[in-house]
Amino acid sequence: MAVPERMIICCQSFRAGGDPKGVCHKQTDGFLQYIEEEVLDRGLDALVVATSCLKQCDNGPVMCIQPENYWFKGVESEEIIDEILDSLEDGEQCAAYAL
Repeated sequence: MAVPERMIICCQSFRAGGDPKGVCHKQTDGFLQYIEEEVLDRGLDALVVATSCLKQCDNGPVMCIQPENYWFKGVESEEIIDEILDSLEDGEQCAAYAL
C-alpha cells in the first residue's frame, strides 16, 4: 500500500488516562465516516485519522490536514466539512474556519 499524500486528522478528545475531555468527541458523531466517504468520492489521496486531544478545546471540534499544516476550528457540520474539502481540492486553505 502506498503512503497517502495527506492525513486528515480529527480530534476525538481522548487524553492520557483514557478520559474524554473537551467538545470534539461530543460534537462529531458520524463525522469520521462522512469525511472518509467524501475523501473517497472526491478521489483525494488522504488517510482519515481519529486522534487524541489536539489541545485546542476552546476551538473545537478541531480538524487538521497534513502535510499542509492546515488547522480548522468549529468543524460542526457536514456543510463545513464540504467547504474545507472544496478548498483543499482548489489547493487553498478554507479561511472561514482556519485556526
